[in-house]
Amino acid sequence: MIRDDELIVDSFAGGGGASVGIELATGRHVDIAINHDQDAIDMHTMNHPKTTHYCESVWEVDPIKACNGNPVGLAWFSPDCKHFSKAKGGTPVEQKIRGLAWVAILWAMRVPVRILMLENVKEFMTWGPLRKRDDGKGLEPDPAKKGATFNAFISALTTGLKPSECYHSWREAVCALGIQYDIQAKLKLYRGLGYDVKYHSAPAYEQGAPTTRERFYLVARNDGEPVYWPTPTHGMPSSLEVQAGKIKPWRTAAECIDWSIPTVSIFNRPRPLAEATMRRIAKGIQRFVVESDNPFIVPDHSAFITEHANASSQRNMPINEPLRTICAKVKGGHFALVASHLVKFRGTNYGSSLDAPMPTVSAGGNHIGEVRAFLIKYYGTNVGQPLNEPIQTITTKDRFGIVVTVHGEDYVIADIGMRMLQPHELFKGMDFPAGYQFTQKCNGKRRSKAEQVARCGNAVCPSYAQALVEANINKAQRKRVAAA
Repeated sequence: MIRDDELIVDSFAGGGGASVGIELATGRHVDIAINHDQDAIDMHTMNHPKTTHYCESVWEVDPIKACNGNPVGLAWFSPDCKHFSKAKGGTPVEQKIRGLAWVAILWAMRVPVRILMLENVKEFMTWGPLRKRDDGKGLEPDPAKKGATFNAFISALTTGLKPSECYHSWREAVCALGIQYDIQAKLKLYRGLGYDVKYHSAPAYEQGAPTTRERFYLVARNDGEPVYWPTPTHGMPSSLEVQAGKIKPWRTAAECIDWSIPTVSIFNRPRPLAEATMRRIAKGIQRFVVESDNPFIVPDHSAFITEHANASSQRNMPINEPLRTICAKVKGGHFALVASHLVKFRGTNYGSSLDAPMPTVSAGGNHIGEVRAFLIKYYGTNVGQPLNEPIQTITTKDRFGIVVTVHGEDYVIADIGMRMLQPHELFKGMDFPAGYQFTQKCNGKRRSKAEQVARCGNAVCPSYAQALVEANINKAQRKRVAAA
């Protein structure tokens, strides 16, 4: 357990995901939270009012003054990951941001820190020196020295960082820590901090969060206890552990979706969707509806069809009633279904099924959308020509020519709707607890949607933080965890 005289610190605290998990695991509030972003601190303050907050650079907070003579039982660090993430692509990177993790060493050097945890993207393990880009526009990771700085970081935590072994990393550490003229601090760095360090990567769904978000986790402790990893409680439905009943099947994106929010037709919009967006939607429809043996059908009690054929007199219609003639240009009381999947507007991703966890949410904007294919019963014998190129067919105005078989019955696609997921759905996908405050600021003003999404995308998944902390502080939990 964390002793009464020990503090809990959440550095790079963000919107409070790690703090939520820590509090659930320890039964007490986080004592110190640090972040340079005012909006992040504002959200953290809304939800963690007993915490002492520092809205400034992590380098400007003196651990000795902040702790006021108290030891630290647990310090959590989630340094900015965007300059490691593969989502950054080929854009230039900044040395200053990539070196933020050195602040964990600073805390461990200046105050007694018993357990230290660090979370980042998997690519954090590739942390190494930078070199000038061939085009002269900024810097890029040096592939010949991939992982060199990461190894030096581990050496500093454990047996010591020797300048003779990696002078570049030694110089970077000394400069980042601001100890160029501090002989005693350099000696600590040289000898190492003596932690037992273990690290690995794991997806959040293993601890019951309905998201595929995978992150790197490092645990360092110097109290003589081993590092423990939490045993997965959930897994892929096809896994042997799930089929044997040892763990539960993963939670799905479907439970995060607010089905009461209507979608808007992708056709005949006042501002047409980009061609790349239409291609993503088309590929998703092809995979998750047309070719799927078991497309996800929206629950009857919560789904409805939005009419798009008459924009001046638009109506919403439940799917368990006869389809209106004006909507699909067909007559009769045809039973209707709505098939849904998610589309992610990043990289080469074109979607995921709603019976799988939600894709990773990132901070750089709202980039996950829900696509609904509105299906009506097909009683005819012929619907146009064979669809040799279904993707092109879906993106044209004629969208009545695709036959979809659902549970042995034939349907045709009457319309396709798409909308972006809202912040409350994204926070639910990250497994934040119900009632977590993210829409309002401390001054009562409403937080913008962009700010809400940014806090969600930057957040630590609370359920994994809780499991990791419990595994390493709660002896009663250790019967259910695996030693590293």
